[in-house]
Amino acid sequence: MAGAGSGQSARKKSSRGRSSVALSLTLAVGLMVMAWKLTTCQGLPEYVSNCPVTPAAPTIISVATAAPVPPAAALCPFPMTITSPAAGASAQSPMPLVVNAESASPIYNTRVYVDNVPVFFTFLGTINQSLWIANGNHSVEVVTEDQSGYISTKTLQVNVTGQGPGVSDIQNMSGWINCSSVLATGAVCAAGLGVAKSQLLQSQTSPTLNGGTSAKFILEGATHPYSNALYWIPLGGGDNVTRFGLDLYFYIDNSDASQALEFDVNQTFGGTRWTWGSECNFDADQKWDIWNDAGDAWMPTNVPCTHFPSNTWIHVVWTLERVGNQVHYISLQVNGQTYDVDTYYTAQSNWYADEIDFAFQMDGNYAQQPYTVWLDNVTLNAQ
Repeated sequence: MAGAGSGQSARKKSSRGRSSVALSLTLAVGLMVMAWKLTTCQGLPEYVSNCPVTPAAPTIISVATAAPVPPAAALCPFPMTITSPAAGASAQSPMPLVVNAESASPIYNTRVYVDNVPVFFTFLGTINQSLWIANGNHSVEVVTEDQSGYISTKTLQVNVTGQGPGVSDIQNMSGWINCSSVLATGAVCAAGLGVAKSQLLQSQTSPTLNGGTSAKFILEGATHPYSNALYWIPLGGGDNVTRFGLDLYFYIDNSDASQALEFDVNQTFGGTRWTWGSECNFDADQKWDIWNDAGDAWMPTNVPCTHFPSNTWIHVVWTLERVGNQVHYISLQVNGQTYDVDTYYTAQSNWYADEIDFAFQMDGNYAQQPYTVWLDNVTLNAQ
């Protein structure tokens, strides 16, 4: 990891706490109202007062652990609803999954299983995600545990009738999460040499492509040099898709101010995380670098990447593949020019935050000069 003295930012890839941080803290707002709604006249929620046992509270930790298989059974369940899909529904993949759990205690975690295989994990009690599922009849089960040890489960049968291309307009979806150098737990997140200040403003009408709306990511100045800002968004989960196409446009107002721009796709299930990390490393090796999961290192490709023109839309398309326990970077297309990358790396083991997600990172330079990037038409196709 190079330091500022070498003219290169500290570029260790984040361990990406992402879903592994205690995001359940965001449910604290409104928790007292929720508890009031659930209580009986004796002051206890009905599911508590009628419970014949006292559950053992889970040990609260801020990282995902291996999912129980088969899924945990319900234990004096608190209210939970699945509003999409409907039981017995026929749907295309990726299939929207909308869940809401209401417990008097904070939610500890929620897991989603497809045919008893864990495919999605969150510390939240609300889910609005997509499930990639093969054609045919399947069982979908949601298991939510609160911090007191009460467990709710819901299972429904679905019939997947076809495969859609993927998820689009990602830049304007709700649920983006961000960090700078480290998480509250101390785990590395965006790395770098300081704590960056940044903002995300969605649904921007200028600049945009084709009259739609873009998302505006602002890296502020006046902080420590080589400070980075990472934004990521969970999109859902699934173990049946193996080939991904990341297609996006970006527009930067001051290209010379950026040390690097990073674009990542992650798929996690079964204790393995496949990370396809890429960054245009403007100021260090002036190459597109890709992430070596098992080696925990950035590796340069033969694809050149110098500062793009400012105030111009740049089109980037990555073609990626999961092959066994390896990631395969197939090709990169930049503004219509395709480069053959054809590189394999071994995936990361012992990772249990099951999900498919997209991430974008802005790296600060030697002077931490401010700059802004707009993303538009961000699409992740998977098959």
